[in-house]
Amino acid sequence: MDPITFSPFLGVLLLLFLGGGIWVAVSLLLISIIGMWSVTSAPVTLVMPQTYWSALSGWTLTALPLFVWMGEILFRSRLSDDLFQGLAPWVTRLPGRLLHVNVLGCGVFAAVSGSSAATAATVGRMSLPELKARGYDERISVGSLAASGTLGLLIPPSIMMIVYGVSANVSIGRLFIAGVFPGLMLMALLMGYIAIWALLHPGKMPALVERMTWRERLYRLRLLLPVVFLIVAVIGSIYGGYATPTEAASLGVAGSLIIAFVSGGMDRVAFRESLYGATRTSCMIGFIIGSAAFLTSVMGYSGIPRALANLINSYGLTAYPLLAALTLLFLILGCFLDGISIIVLTISIVLPMAQAAGIDPLWFGVYMVLVVEIAQITPPVGFNLFVVQLLTGRNIFYVAKATAPFFVMMLIGVAILITFPAIATWLPAQMM
Repeated sequence: MDPITFSPFLGVLLLLFLGGGIWVAVSLLLISIIGMWSVTSAPVTLVMPQTYWSALSGWTLTALPLFVWMGEILFRSRLSDDLFQGLAPWVTRLPGRLLHVNVLGCGVFAAVSGSSAATAATVGRMSLPELKARGYDERISVGSLAASGTLGLLIPPSIMMIVYGVSANVSIGRLFIAGVFPGLMLMALLMGYIAIWALLHPGKMPALVERMTWRERLYRLRLLLPVVFLIVAVIGSIYGGYATPTEAASLGVAGSLIIAFVSGGMDRVAFRESLYGATRTSCMIGFIIGSAAFLTSVMGYSGIPRALANLINSYGLTAYPLLAALTLLFLILGCFLDGISIIVLTISIVLPMAQAAGIDPLWFGVYMVLVVEIAQITPPVGFNLFVVQLLTGRNIFYVAKATAPFFVMMLIGVAILITFPAIATWLPAQMM
């Protein structure tokens, strides 16, 4: 069967499986088996186990369950309380005041978690009640939290970057480094919108009632010391070349356990729940990665990536039109799939297309994670929308509407990254 004809056939079949409520990993596996039977006489029972083993047995992938566990541990600690109390005194003079705690708190937690859901849930369970009690507008509070929670995907250590690095054979350490400046840029854009909104809607901002001396502010900073030490241990060890991502993840787990025990947020039940939660999440991700790897093998047999690359070359499609089309594609997929599924489902197709257009795979990884971030706040399956919905009790449409302005700001972030690719590539180039 012709590869270009074969590809839409598999795509339609996959949509039917997903629309029928079949698990993503199972859908990928079924599509792969059907594809294997259609394009080659190679035995499925031989190719499938070899592909699964090859995809999941690499030492690099060990970092994934460790970072997931670290996020689960910190989710059950008192870190969210300490983040709010430590950051709040430093933003009271900014337009928007305590609303910035959502962005800064999510940025800090993202640097020690790697999960957008854990980031939004951990910061939100403390910040939303505090902001509501102090009279802040609920819509801007909800929207800023849902958008800021996605920082867990971009700011290293990022579970999504590990998945991309393993799938695309790109250095995870370099991906982590490449995500630093784009993550800071995104934080600046979100905080900038909050400041502008506060200046345009002064009537929706509560009166400033709490004033602190510099001594009190500095004293509050002590609450941030544990997480600062954890960030230095995890990220600093990778940037300094002292540890691999897997070794840094081990340091992070040990540090998060210490923080949780010292803060009083960890007992035998919480420890067991964190371990079970990390196991469930890691197994789910591993199943998806293995099935996606098998599908990639089938794509190789069918010649689809090579045919698509040749098609791109024949049209002479340059990087900018291709990226515009891919951004639209990822946003549409985000309406139906979670971020990890989007990456593993599309990487075998879109990466050869990007390389054929002359796009650096390292930069493309950061771009892809950033766009998938936005997909986390697109209804009806925007995962962060569900997390914030559970925290607020509001319906999904209210949360999506509250997040819409931040959705636009994140699209602006994508445009900036495409226009100035050095935002992602400059720092890794300095550390080679």
